[in-house]
Amino acid sequence: MIAFGLAVAAATLGAGLAGLLALRLLPTVRLQLGGLALLAVALPLSAVLLSGWVMFHMGDDVKILAVAAAAASAAVAAALALGTSIARGIERLESASSRLAAGELSARAPEEGPRELGDLGRSFNEMAANLESLFDARRELVAAASHDLRTPIASITAMLEAIEDGLAQPDEYLAPLQEETRRLARLVEDLFDLARIDAGALAHELQSVALAPLVESCIRGLEAEARARNVRLEQRLAPAPPARCAPEQVERVLLNLLTNALRHTPSDGTVAVLLAEADDDLVRVTVEDSGEGITAETAQRMFDRFWRSDSARSQAAGGAGLGLAIARGLVEAQGGRMWAEPRASGGARVTFTLPAAGGT
Repeated sequence: MIAFGLAVAAATLGAGLAGLLALRLLPTVRLQLGGLALLAVALPLSAVLLSGWVMFHMGDDVKILAVAAAAASAAVAAALALGTSIARGIERLESASSRLAAGELSARAPEEGPRELGDLGRSFNEMAANLESLFDARRELVAAASHDLRTPIASITAMLEAIEDGLAQPDEYLAPLQEETRRLARLVEDLFDLARIDAGALAHELQSVALAPLVESCIRGLEAEARARNVRLEQRLAPAPPARCAPEQVERVLLNLLTNALRHTPSDGTVAVLLAEADDDLVRVTVEDSGEGITAETAQRMFDRFWRSDSARSQAAGGAGLGLAIARGLVEAQGGRMWAEPRASGGARVTFTLPAAGGT
């Protein structure tokens, strides 16, 4: 009879372990814990019923105790094993978060396990990847800003030292000193604007504005530069509703896009501004040129801060590489969107949209 009792106890323990394995296959922590509660109730209840049967047929308290103890032990073992499995997953997440908090931006959490832990791991990894990208961008920004700030400062220092050593007269370097100072002031102002855009502290008052006069004003302001470059400026203004925007900021965006297009358009080329109504209560403005064109990678990166198409970062390529980043930030701060794409006939096309006044 003892052998029979041990067999029943072993079978009960085996059922508990099998139940544990089945619980670990459930997709969510909620289902696992619910299944564990059911197992913790079912095993002792089964043990009680089996004990009653043994007591009725055998009259042996030791066998009853053995069966009940095996059932309870199986339930406890299953609870401990499942709890340990869940706790191990949480500990891995905690370890990854501790490494991230300590500055290890490459730390990632496991994404396997129950659905809740897997989703938490994926969310954590997405957050960690975003943080790593943000810190990389910050390092690039600091390095690029340092480079562009150092150049005018070095020029100013060299000219002042030449004057101080008597190697040049102050009048000789007055104009270059003023130009380098203005260049430095523009860069600082651009950095300040970017900081305000990032902080969402850009002050503007949105108004209902007809964009056609703004486009015409910008075209007139750049006609002299276009003639000097032998580039034709065109405007194609279709009927469009007024936009809800800050006119001085839209003018700054247009001037930036037109200046950039002129810079990359060869002699006898064309730069055009297109104004039209878009779908979804939007007004669309496009600046396109017949220049050297852009690649798909350039279309994605040209709005990055301090990015220039030339690897040497020569000053001949233009400014500090902040203009397009500021332009996109200004448009997005007014509820619009900006993107770039290559033209099928050659050249580049930069488009931005603004909400139409009175649109939903």
